[in-house]
Amino acid sequence: MRRPTMLHTPLALAAAPATAQPTGSGPIVALVVLRVRPGMEDEFLALLTPVLDAMRHEPTFINAALHRDPEDPSRFLLYETWADKEDLVEVQMKRPYRDAYWARLPALLAAPREVQVWQPLRMDVAPVR
Repeated sequence: MRRPTMLHTPLALAAAPATAQPTGSGPIVALVVLRVRPGMEDEFLALLTPVLDAMRHEPTFINAALHRDPEDPSRFLLYETWADKEDLVEVQMKRPYRDAYWARLPALLAAPREVQVWQPLRMDVAPVR
């Protein structure tokens, strides 16, 4: 059984093994678990919110969802789908709107980020009612 790729730096997706993404072009999913120091959740969200708001306008962005652990309010899961891994690593992760987030993140985290890279196969969404 292949273990998930665990990466800990802002540009950690670049280090993901080739088996973590499809060969050639195609979308990738990044799952990021963030364990924030207790009491720093509001600051974390204040820094992350403008990043999420800005990245939705990027041409290779597909979707993102931020989740909070109902049993641990200092644990977050970020699910991002991008059209191209190389663009994500080489362009998107270096966008200036991420600078304040990257600069403050080490002080906000209780543990290193856990990043897994997946190949999406299917996504189902309820129809608009």
